[in-house]
Amino acid sequence: MASPSQPSNQRPSANGTSDNANPASSKPAGTPNDEMPSTAELLEIGAKSLQAGAVTGTIGTVFGAGSGIIRGAPPALFALVAGLQWFSLGSTYTASKSLLWHAWGGEENLSKSDHVKASGIAGGVSGMVGGMFRGPKNILPGIIFFSMLGAGSSFVSQRAKNNEPKESSAKTSWLDSKWSPMRSLSDKEYMDMLEEKVLRLDAEIAVIDENIASLKSQENQRTIQQLPKPAK
Repeated sequence: MASPSQPSNQRPSANGTSDNANPASSKPAGTPNDEMPSTAELLEIGAKSLQAGAVTGTIGTVFGAGSGIIRGAPPALFALVAGLQWFSLGSTYTASKSLLWHAWGGEENLSKSDHVKASGIAGGVSGMVGGMFRGPKNILPGIIFFSMLGAGSSFVSQRAKNNEPKESSAKTSWLDSKWSPMRSLSDKEYMDMLEEKVLRLDAEIAVIDENIASLKSQENQRTIQQLPKPAK
């Protein structure tokens, strides 16, 4: 007699129990995220992209106006076009990188190479959008240039972050070394050292006061001796 068929979403495991766990809930950190960003996450990414675009757009407007003045062209037109181009570059770069971070498991779970890859891909997307403003011939050069720029800047940033803790630990180990002529003091040791210096200073001031009093006494005696004696 045929056994009853089991539901397709239940598979018996080795110990006879069915496995109903959600595979997405057991994903380790850093694995790709197949879920779409929520509305709140999309709004946050959009706000960050607009902020970045506003900053880069302002910079582009300034450079565009200067370029128009140098070329003898209308500065307002050059400023408007450059501002739009720089705005698209900054906003698309930030949006693309944020979406990649979400798709790859979150910024905090990415490796250094993943950060460099995400920046390079986001730079290529922004370069493609920027190249569209200048014509189809500039799309491929824009992708290549901004991909290299994004990946290179991210690589330098990651190297700088890695060097900071090493430098601080090297300084700490050098101060704590027995061969070092200096050593770090605790708060109590520092306060004791200050109190000792204050006591020494008070003692020196007391000695100086005694010397001044002695000099004044000697000066008064000399003055008395120099006074004319009364006639008998």
